[in-house]
Amino acid sequence: MARIVLGIGSSHSPALLMEPPAWLARGQTDDRAWSLYDEVGARVRYDDLLARHGQSLAPELADDVLAARHAANEAGIAAIAAKLRDADPDVVMIVGDDHKELFDDDNFPSLSVFWGESLRYRPTGFMKWKYAEDLKAEVWYPQGERDYPVASGYAERLIGDLLEHGFDPAQTKYFRDEQSMSHSFGYIFHRIMTEKTWPVIPVTINTYYPPNQITPRRAYQLGRAIRRIVEGWPEDLRVCVLATGGLSHFVVDEQLDRRFIEVLRNGGEEEHAALPRELLQSGNSEMRCWSVVAGATEGMLFDLIDYVPCYRSLAGTGCGMAFATWE
Repeated sequence: MARIVLGIGSSHSPALLMEPPAWLARGQTDDRAWSLYDEVGARVRYDDLLARHGQSLAPELADDVLAARHAANEAGIAAIAAKLRDADPDVVMIVGDDHKELFDDDNFPSLSVFWGESLRYRPTGFMKWKYAEDLKAEVWYPQGERDYPVASGYAERLIGDLLEHGFDPAQTKYFRDEQSMSHSFGYIFHRIMTEKTWPVIPVTINTYYPPNQITPRRAYQLGRAIRRIVEGWPEDLRVCVLATGGLSHFVVDEQLDRRFIEVLRNGGEEEHAALPRELLQSGNSEMRCWSVVAGATEGMLFDLIDYVPCYRSLAGTGCGMAFATWE
């Protein structure tokens, strides 16, 4: 019988591929961001946030603090990679979200499964960011093209099984010439699967874009369904389910992040459903990917490897990085 042997949650912010000077360089562009929300879920301007905080966040931007948080991120990534390597599953089911890198408003599904033979990587959009020649951009996302293996038979089977379990997934078998995977998946291949590339089942949920964002309850229920589906497969198959994204961004909200971590540690469907929807906008919305994995690993032991609030401006912009496992 197939079984889930490991759950993983990891942030996928491009800052995880950058050193602190590039964080600050990116922070200098945040005044042009359209998707800033404050701690009560109100959409705000960068200048308003800056006025609220004044100089209070200056200690967060000190060189030694940034260096320590960069080191903590690197340690978290290494720990996740080691957990995956040691578990050595047969298949990795990646639950990520799309940032209009693959889908757009002409057709943006709430839930989609890719079942082609391989998943194309191409450095587009978020994976081509470059702020200055001296910021070591060459070690960010790879700039060549590559195809990664997909467990296409199981991905196809998952689509049919989800239908039987009351879900209505969209399906993608191939990309058009101009399309490639989202950076939420590209990060996993580049930073987590460093020693071995496992066949994947790519599951994409819409966390960002109204009006069909998956709800936290439905995300958790999707995870539960995935668990039942996998355990119903007759093969002796060891599966890792991996969430990519989050936690809070583009405005760091440590209170929300720590509340969500406690829900991951101790909560079930009702606790995930009770998460305030108005706070799960913009980058915060990616917590829904973690809710899927929490549902799929219900009853397994949650271990927070680290939580690292990474600020990049005096306005409080940045990302709450988190790394965790379920075993």
